[in-house]
Amino acid sequence: MSRRCELTGKAVQTGNLVSHSNHKTRTRFLPNLCQVTLISDVLQRKLRFRVAAAALRSVEHRGGLDAFLVKARDGDLSPGALTIKREIVKKKASA
Repeated sequence: MSRRCELTGKAVQTGNLVSHSNHKTRTRFLPNLCQVTLISDVLQRKLRFRVAAAALRSVEHRGGLDAFLVKARDGDLSPGALTIKREIVKKKASA
């Protein structure tokens, strides 16, 4: 399981820890990933995702999981989230 947010694509970053004496040490900055269950109003079911904490705020800001996925770019989404997005778009088009 990779350390990548399934909704936003946020992943591990690398960089330096810089001390007061300007000594540089390589480090990894990990995203704050949480296992969450989100509810899709259109599909009327619960879905489990591994999501960054910042992405949860973004989902709420956009009005829920369905609205977030419809507006999200396909390149940022995981294969599982992309499948869910296609289902939502298909169901909205038929309704």
